[in-house]
Amino acid sequence: LGPPLPRRRAEPGAVMASDRIERHQVWIYLAAILAGLGTGHGLPAAAAVFEALLWPAIALLLFATFVQVPLLHLREAFADRRFALANLLGNFLLLPLLVWGLLGLLPPEPALRLGVALVLLVPCTDWFITFTRLGGGDAARAIAISPLNLVLQLLLLPLYLWWLLPEAGLAAAFEPLRLLPAAAALLGLPLLAALLAERWIEARPERVSLRVLLAAWPVPLLALVVFLIAAAQADAVRGAGMALLAVLPAFLGFLLAAPLLAWGLARLFGLGPAAGRTLAYGLGTRNSFVVLPFALALPAGWEASALVIVLQSLVELLGMLLYLWGLPRWGFPATQATPPDGGRPRP
Repeated sequence: LGPPLPRRRAEPGAVMASDRIERHQVWIYLAAILAGLGTGHGLPAAAAVFEALLWPAIALLLFATFVQVPLLHLREAFADRRFALANLLGNFLLLPLLVWGLLGLLPPEPALRLGVALVLLVPCTDWFITFTRLGGGDAARAIAISPLNLVLQLLLLPLYLWWLLPEAGLAAAFEPLRLLPAAAALLGLPLLAALLAERWIEARPERVSLRVLLAAWPVPLLALVVFLIAAAQADAVRGAGMALLAVLPAFLGFLLAAPLLAWGLARLFGLGPAAGRTLAYGLGTRNSFVVLPFALALPAGWEASALVIVLQSLVELLGMLLYLWGLPRWGFPATQATPPDGGRPRP
């Protein structure tokens, strides 16, 4: 099966504190959004300041996210070949087909459709691991598959958008001279910094505690990011209003369909309950704040795309609470005995 799946060492107290924050992160983000909307409404002249602060905050968030992904261990994604194949089939073939069907249910508003496509086409690489651990999945398997998901989504996203959104207006929105700097600065630099940090951390065992410290950063940084977005886009939120609600059925349909697809793929590939739950969280969670820089770099008139991405992240987090309750009871029951290897099929 190849090299062993990576596992992280952490102090029990740090893990417990991190778990408490992660279990309450939905309410932290909701409070940050409400505070941001109130601040933006009270200080409309400061919108440009909030937007300027947003870019470094996103860069720090992406660095803290990427440094949790074992980017130097891409080969270990294939240690469990059946799980890797189920993940690839689900995330990069079946879910894009589902997104194609969901887009047909949306109003013909390019900004809304673009936001939905951007966020639903990219599998998560951060709180996918968190919810896998909290929900009784195999966190080691989730960590191992994350770098593969990250690389493939960045390569395939342009192809998916070209296929799903052939509208003429998108060509103007995705002007290369406008988007390439955003991609380089807000994705390339944090990714490179995370690679260098991972190499430095793994050079000495005593440095592993730094990764544990960095693992506590994403929640407060994400709260800061959504606060700044809400404060900078308060006028856009008022203008979008009811139009944003039109995307909710698509997000809810996605959350309902993802675990059903995971259940079918788990049966098809003979995965155990822990692996099946891991697959369900992998299909149900999306990489919203990796694609957010692209949406924020779009020209005037496309602000709704970024708001749709933020809305999806909140809907998803609430959905993950239902996953935590429902997945062990239906489809991947916790009462089913889990083998010592987490349900990893043998060759």
